[in-house]
Amino acid sequence: MIVLGTLDNLHDLVGLFDQYRIFYKKDSDLEGAANFLSDRILNKESVIYIYYDNNIAVGFTQLYPKYSSARMVRNWILNDLFVLKEYRKTGIATQLINKAIEFAKSNDANFVQLETQVDNLVAQELYQHLGFELQGPDAEFLLYKKFI
Repeated sequence: MIVLGTLDNLHDLVGLFDQYRIFYKKDSDLEGAANFLSDRILNKESVIYIYYDNNIAVGFTQLYPKYSSARMVRNWILNDLFVLKEYRKTGIATQLINKAIEFAKSNDANFVQLETQVDNLVAQELYQHLGFELQGPDAEFLLYKKFI
């Protein structure tokens, strides 16, 4: 089940977010994670979805707005996507991405954008399978967009 991240379920999100940061070789910082996420939620600076399996938070995604003056529209950057290792390859990431796309579409966005590391071949395969188009690489990341 996918639910919107709020202050009411912040405690579930903090652990996942901390593990996400550890995956990217950052030090664990539960207090910092709680402060960062609560600021995003309170200031309405991001949209977060949490995936629950039997009342256990096992994955999340976080979107940030990206504005286009020329198009006069708000698009979305899918900045964070994480699923606990033991729940990977079960379709949870796909469901979270599809929820993000559904949200963006319902808010009149033109696209959802994301980046992944050049060596993250599993993620690249998933994004391409879901219709994201490669926009271009830099030294460390690949940029993808899904037009909606």
